[in-house]
Amino acid sequence: MPAKKLVLIVVDGMTPDAFERVVADRRAPALAFLAEHGVYRRGTSVFPSLTPVCLSSIATGAGPGVHHIPHLVWWHRKERRIVEYGSSFAALRAAGMTQSITDTIYNMNRRHLAADATTVYEALEKSGLVAAAVNITCYRGSTRYLPTLPWVTKPAYGPKRFFFYSLFESDDTGAPLAVRDRAGGSVDAYAAAVGRWLVTRDGFDFLAYYLSDYDYASHAHGPDGPDDVAVARVDAAIQTLLDAAGGGDEFLERYAVVLVADHGQTQVDRAARLEAPLASLEGQIVVTASNRAGQVYLRPRARIDAAGVAALLDGEPSVEVSVRLEGDEAVARRDGEEVRFRPHAGGWETTGDASILDHPDAHARVWSALANPNAGELLVSAAEGWEYADLGGKHHAGGGSHGSLVAGDSFVPVLTIGVDAEIERITDVTPAVVAHFDAV
Repeated sequence: MPAKKLVLIVVDGMTPDAFERVVADRRAPALAFLAEHGVYRRGTSVFPSLTPVCLSSIATGAGPGVHHIPHLVWWHRKERRIVEYGSSFAALRAAGMTQSITDTIYNMNRRHLAADATTVYEALEKSGLVAAAVNITCYRGSTRYLPTLPWVTKPAYGPKRFFFYSLFESDDTGAPLAVRDRAGGSVDAYAAAVGRWLVTRDGFDFLAYYLSDYDYASHAHGPDGPDDVAVARVDAAIQTLLDAAGGGDEFLERYAVVLVADHGQTQVDRAARLEAPLASLEGQIVVTASNRAGQVYLRPRARIDAAGVAALLDGEPSVEVSVRLEGDEAVARRDGEEVRFRPHAGGWETTGDASILDHPDAHARVWSALANPNAGELLVSAAEGWEYADLGGKHHAGGGSHGSLVAGDSFVPVLTIGVDAEIERITDVTPAVVAHFDAV
């Protein structure tokens, strides 16, 4: 008997606390219905816990050391330029609007995502299944699509059913324009309309259904602020799928489900420029930072190493911990104290103050981040309550943010229905999906 078709629902930025709260008080009836029929646990994200890194990790089943997407903003060593995926409109403009849009829409998948990282769409369609993706930014597949805009001729390559913010559409679904009113929830409304069309036609074997409006609201109002409005929109978008199948029971007769967030989020009330405490190194380093994580790249003629840069950040209130590689070890530093670690016998061999990395799944997440060839020589995780201003000087102080190693940024809700796998990390999602279909 063939496996049930599967729907992966990714709710950007939903914390476990928020999920558990709205399910318990039934403010989100669609989420509550799914929770009643599934297995729930808390899982962990990757580091840095930023959307392009996280979605690439979900879609490839691997961390940044494998898929090579390092951050929202990073220094392209070969091309000697900043890559900016959309920290803010001001950051896109500061990095160069045309180049940044090209990087975000095209290059992230075609050039920056590692060629030997396999996406879930590629894996499933190689086995003859039909994969679908709605709005998810890691979308690489083998089918060529021209944009819906007649004056744009550059193609993208996605799965057989592919819908990306009204810009690329494999089918005419009649969905409203995705970007007409982001604050009003138009992106998830677009996803819901496409999802309805797909489920009504049972037009896929696997669907990646990405809902991003919750994260947008959380950045503005904080992780606890947007529940009434943003959760209602998320729930409505999920209810649309259930209704399109004829109801919740009918939906679950047809589909297995994995529901997950890509990262958590924490309240921030202070902003800093990571460049400020490193101003004496102008010309020797490149600093890229936004949200709650930063990177420092050493220029070829730098007269300082990563350890020296880390020491300059001692006492900087916005820095909780910095991490770097030294030989075959990783080093984490906090206010002058260090812990060293490396893989050993299926676990981790450590020397030094282990409390420096007292964060969820920290050793594995840091190791993968440092193994990314596009990452900086020094990576920085922000302290609680702090955020780093982006290239355009923008930040979310007074709202919510994410990116660091701390638990609030790192834990995500994970719900599975009809999937015989224990998903403990977001990197477990694609292996679980592939195993579900036995598409190896």
